[in-house]
Amino acid sequence: MDFGRLITAMVTPFNEQGGIHWDETARLIDYLIVNQKSETLVVSGTTGESPTLSDEEKVELFEFAVKHAAGRCKIIAGTGSNNTAHSIHLTQDAERAGVDGVLLVVPYYNKPSQEGMFRHFEAIANATKLPIMLYNVPGRTAASLSAATTLRLAQIPNIVATKECVSLEQVAQIAAGAPDQFRVYSGDDAAGLPAIAVGAYGIVSVASHVVGAEMKQMIDAFFGGAPVQAAQMHQKLFPVFKGLFECPQPLPNPVAVKYALTLRGLNVGSVRLPLIAPTEDEQDFIRTLFN
Repeated sequence: MDFGRLITAMVTPFNEQGGIHWDETARLIDYLIVNQKSETLVVSGTTGESPTLSDEEKVELFEFAVKHAAGRCKIIAGTGSNNTAHSIHLTQDAERAGVDGVLLVVPYYNKPSQEGMFRHFEAIANATKLPIMLYNVPGRTAASLSAATTLRLAQIPNIVATKECVSLEQVAQIAAGAPDQFRVYSGDDAAGLPAIAVGAYGIVSVASHVVGAEMKQMIDAFFGGAPVQAAQMHQKLFPVFKGLFECPQPLPNPVAVKYALTLRGLNVGSVRLPLIAPTEDEQDFIRTLFN
């Protein structure tokens, strides 16, 4: 399964009552495929506010995205949690919904050992035929999947990729030691091109909601033999990559990118508690990123 080089971790549009805005979800999918050149969409990942979505909402999103995308891009379902049995159940629901793969985050809060993490992912992989992308983001999970454990997991046939938010060193270690068909993705927009330079295959992006077409050009330039041009494009996009998360103080994802999408005319709504909408000062800063 090739998920492409530019994957967007899609926000979940909400209406004024806080429910999923289905018409706007359809518009957003079209926009990300056509305007922002996304090759795959992650539905109900952290950027999609998965902690506040019910299982029923998640499965509805999986089914809706598969139907609306209609083969124009791949759909990856966010089905990971810190409960192995629950992750298995949701992964099997996603498989029945027809998704192309699942994203499994490192178990958060309960801080399992490396062997515990290995067995967690192994158990889910054994319960599905879907391709699996691991997601290592210790800044959110308080636990980090080591390069060595990732390489053990890469030997399992349907564990096909990892989304790394750790270090360029770890990206390079995994890329160098994994089977040829195993893909490493950067989960950090600001480190995306540097990660590709040391062996990553592509980027799982938040900024691609608003600068995806430019990011696709940057990635294509690098792989097309124009690394200097790619670096120049990265430098130009860097304020957006950083600004969507710092704003200018740290702002939890997807608060900034949802507001940025409203500036593009997409009515994706606000965020669910415990996240809150950006302040007026934060809104002013986000607008300056696109002037």
